[in-house]
Amino acid sequence: MRKQIFLTCLNAVGLALFLAACRAPVLVQRTANRTVPERFAAASDTLNSARVRWRDFFADSTLNALIAEALQRNQELAITLQEIELARNEIQARKGEYLPFVGLRGGAGVEKLGRYTLLGATESNSEIRPGKEIPEPLPNYLVGAFATWEVDIWHRLRNARKAAVSRYLASVEGRNFLVTNLIAEIATSYYELLALDNQLDILQKNIEIQSNALRIVRLQKEATRVTELAVRRFEAQVLNTQSRQYAIRQRIIETENRINFLVGRFPQPIARDARAFDSLVPQLVHAGIPSQLLANRPDIRRADQELAAARLDVEVARARFFPSLGISAGIGYQAFNPAYLLKTPQSLLFSLAGDVAAPLINRNAIKAAYASASARQIQAVYNYERTILNGYVEVANQLTNISNLEKSFALKSKEVEALTASVGISNTLFNSARADYMEVLLTQREALESRFDLVELKMQQFNAVVGVYRALGGGWN
Repeated sequence: MRKQIFLTCLNAVGLALFLAACRAPVLVQRTANRTVPERFAAASDTLNSARVRWRDFFADSTLNALIAEALQRNQELAITLQEIELARNEIQARKGEYLPFVGLRGGAGVEKLGRYTLLGATESNSEIRPGKEIPEPLPNYLVGAFATWEVDIWHRLRNARKAAVSRYLASVEGRNFLVTNLIAEIATSYYELLALDNQLDILQKNIEIQSNALRIVRLQKEATRVTELAVRRFEAQVLNTQSRQYAIRQRIIETENRINFLVGRFPQPIARDARAFDSLVPQLVHAGIPSQLLANRPDIRRADQELAAARLDVEVARARFFPSLGISAGIGYQAFNPAYLLKTPQSLLFSLAGDVAAPLINRNAIKAAYASASARQIQAVYNYERTILNGYVEVANQLTNISNLEKSFALKSKEVEALTASVGISNTLFNSARADYMEVLLTQREALESRFDLVELKMQQFNAVVGVYRALGGGWN
């Protein structure tokens, strides 16, 4: 009676310890905030330029050809495609973990037992009948199949596979985000190249104008109308302008090579029509509503998939506190003589076993893995929220940038018109001795800088349009 009571208490204690072992510690969880403002400050319609294909968004055929070639040859994009392949292979690996493992086994061997061992002494004292002697040494032949399977009761293995799927989808979105940035970077560099061509053309025209003015000043010095100082100042102005063109040429080479690098080819001239820059008009961009960013921007979609994977990782780590059930089985033939190997049922062997295991003492590693998975999930939540906030800020900044650049360009155009007219007026006044040479030089310098600034503003307008297109998530689809 006492023994029965003792065994009952022992079983109860064991069951209590087993249930306590299966309990996972409670950790702080955090849910992502997906709310965004209803609209952008500078936009009110629901039309969204991110839905426009890049071939239709950019009207320049030369630019479209460069983008198409880059999407085929860019090395970084190719590296990303291999990362996607790695993520796809990880799905297959995780899928195989919760499916049964089945294999074939065959073997042959020989064994001789020592007489002074337990088995050897037992065999030597056993009754031996004629023709039934055990061979010595004893051969052994085996052929069969075996299988092992961990029953995924708590969906630990299935959740690990789902997490791998989410990471695969995140890698696909990472590739899409790279495509968006690649298209934007090529377009930005292309418009910069056209602007540099126009600035170089402005410099060369100014060199010609200033050289003509220098010749006139030299003639006036010979006629004693001006001093040597005026000649030297005009000469210095020409030399300064001539010097500036080489800095522009270097920037053109570097911009061309940046495009060539993005396209995946060695340095070569970029075919373009620089004269078309004057007639180009920045595209009209529709920003839509902020909630569309969640579906259009690849980096937000990637952060969402990474968040889903992190949540599943928490479930995987939590399932390690629970008992695991494993099943193993085998079937085959075994004999000491090949002639008897396939004799049924004498040589037939089979096995079937199941085991349950759960952590009981020293679960520190499991607890640490669970806490780390929970911390990474919280990190993923903050990263997702930060990515949404960053996307909204980028769009808002670029929209106001477009508006301000448009106003600045209109005023700068009027400034250029005024200064261009003042150059002719100053030259006329100087020739009639009604203005000194410093007024002429200052007017020419201001006119040159204003033209440079106007080209720079137009380039910034195109870059702002490209920036909005990229910030909205356009290009990848």
